[in-house]
Amino acid sequence: MVIITQQRAKCIGCNYCVELAFDRWRMSNKDGKCTLIGSINKRGFHTVRVADHEYARNKKAAEVCPVKIIQVKKI
Repeated sequence: MVIITQQRAKCIGCNYCVELAFDRWRMSNKDGKCTLIGSINKRGFHTVRVADHEYARNKKAAEVCPVKIIQVKKI
């Protein structure tokens, strides 16, 4: 299992995460920020648990995020 966490308020909408893991990320038309699909918001941290096969793409998205607001952990 993999846990992906995003601090959405700090997102600058660069779109890298969407390009690298399009099945888990979308751009919001409302505010131009990236949205973590299927996540639950708790105090500004959007978190979702996903299967292991999503690890590599989302880890790469976290690495290239210019504001470093994405965390990906295997549990």
